[in-house]
Amino acid sequence: MNTSNDRKPKAGDWVEIRSEQEILKTLDEDGRLEGMPFMPEMLAFCGRKFMVTSRAHKTCDTVFPVRSRKVSRAVHLGTRCDGSAHGGCQAQCLIFWKEAWLKPVDQGAGVPSADAERAGTTYDARDSTGISREQLEKTVARIDQQDGAPIYSCQATQLPYATTDLQWWDIRQYIEDYTSGNVSIWRLFNGAVYSMYYNLSQAGIGLGRPMRWLYDRLHTLWRGTPWPRRPGIIPQGQPTPTESLGLQVGDLVRVRSQAEILETVTTDNKNRGMVWDAELVPYCGGTYKVQTRVTRLIDEKTGRMLDLKNPCLILEGVVCQARFSNCRMFCPRAIYPYWREIWLRKVTDR
Repeated sequence: MNTSNDRKPKAGDWVEIRSEQEILKTLDEDGRLEGMPFMPEMLAFCGRKFMVTSRAHKTCDTVFPVRSRKVSRAVHLGTRCDGSAHGGCQAQCLIFWKEAWLKPVDQGAGVPSADAERAGTTYDARDSTGISREQLEKTVARIDQQDGAPIYSCQATQLPYATTDLQWWDIRQYIEDYTSGNVSIWRLFNGAVYSMYYNLSQAGIGLGRPMRWLYDRLHTLWRGTPWPRRPGIIPQGQPTPTESLGLQVGDLVRVRSQAEILETVTTDNKNRGMVWDAELVPYCGGTYKVQTRVTRLIDEKTGRMLDLKNPCLILEGVVCQARFSNCRMFCPRAIYPYWREIWLRKVTDR
């Protein structure tokens, strides 16, 4: 989507997703552009206009040990994968859109700008052969020859191969976080303070406990949360409690306090295999609507479908904001975290 002055899209810009035919021409035989898959679920958005919610200049890789990765020429438009072509996966991942799949829209007129067609012809597509819709649909999965199970391929499973290394100390990423409109100065400041504070508390010089105590006393000054990285109280290997609230889509729930939830997880912060993460702490005490009951997910490491023994929930508007994530701060991927029912309370007084 490069314009004549090579301006990168920013959060708040409007774009139009190109037609199916235009996008298919940019793809290689595996249905990818620069390693990034274009998934059949994305076809439903072709021809429509969306506001850029964030520039996807970086992301978190959840296939290998979780790390930060650099993404080339991509944005997020707030659109999510419905899993319809991937066995009904319910992860609802935020979709990556390569700039070549988009047209810039004239902000005033609400129509494709004069640079829109030039944007399509100036993109270097020498590695793309173009495929048909039928060929695209065949890239979704292959059959394992041993057990006959489908091995799925999607943006999440292929993310390590569509991205490059990005070190936490590369200050250019934080500058782009701000200049892209992804992150405010205030949020950058809070993130920097927390990161320095956390690393000093972990330095092994005897300051950890008093620093955490001080943080808990002062966190309201910057509208923050209590110290987010605390271990659970149940020894590893011991069973963790469960609770069924009979929650359904549309029900209102209130997230229990951090202290209550820590009583339900092990010292490595797990409840029946599901991690209670620091990124969930800011939602404690809040009231939210149940968006989805999750029973099946694609394992991003293997591509296999997982049928969950213990269903979990996605809450409406509750996403990972990468506020406390080591080495991947301010990641714009906005993954939906999963919630155990025992971490919630049903709201009945509407």
